[in-house]
Amino acid sequence: MQMLKALWSYREFILGSVKREFQGRYNRSLLGIFWTVIEPLSMILVYTIVFSQIMRARLPGIDDGWSYSIYLCIGIVTWEYFVTVILRSQTMFIEQANLIKKTNFPRSTLPVIVLLNATINFLIIFSLVMVFLLLIGRFPGWVALAMIPLLIIQQGFAIGLGLVCGTLNVFFRDIGKSIGVIIIFWFWLTPIVYPRDTLPEFIQDLLITWNPMAAFIGAYQDIFLTGTMPNWSVFIPHVIEAILLLWLGFFTFMKLSGEMVDEL
Repeated sequence: MQMLKALWSYREFILGSVKREFQGRYNRSLLGIFWTVIEPLSMILVYTIVFSQIMRARLPGIDDGWSYSIYLCIGIVTWEYFVTVILRSQTMFIEQANLIKKTNFPRSTLPVIVLLNATINFLIIFSLVMVFLLLIGRFPGWVALAMIPLLIIQQGFAIGLGLVCGTLNVFFRDIGKSIGVIIIFWFWLTPIVYPRDTLPEFIQDLLITWNPMAAFIGAYQDIFLTGTMPNWSVFIPHVIEAILLLWLGFFTFMKLSGEMVDEL
């Protein structure tokens, strides 16, 4: 509760920092905000061409021209949101070293600033995907609201993990290098560019149980591809994981924040 009260007291600083970072990102840029969507859309285009057109990937039981593109779009956009929070979090204290060395700087606001910036970028890209679904007549309707609690759980998971990595990365710089490698393997262990139904059933069960992002992204894809509500019981362990990671993240940060200045 004390942490939440402290963050609320710094709300103007947080919002101002988010605004400055968002505006500063596009200074001296001709395309401006469009750079936010160019990278993920380019990735989606490449994967769609390679898997859908060249390798002729199809979703089992769904045979139309848009299904694989929807499956891929939803998977990549939500995955990139998760990865952005992780990668930004694991460098946030190092990047802001000069500010952190000032005794009056509110360090606890950095994870919130990272999360809000990543969320703004995600909402911009996700809005374009929703417009695309509306134009092709594939928007799922009110079931799309089921995505909101999933995103909240995912945010807790991401910021908790990111805070642990970000704090430890100040003391052990190998953490940052390792995260990049782990994310590559994590991406391919998550059914994003390949249909999860093509995997043996026992592997699907293992992924859903031990890979939280497989459960999240699979639920997002079901919502927007078939209009299916998530099986909420599957997410009970992941809610617990998110809460534990948040607790561990803030505990690690509070425990080591006093020593950060000497290491930065």
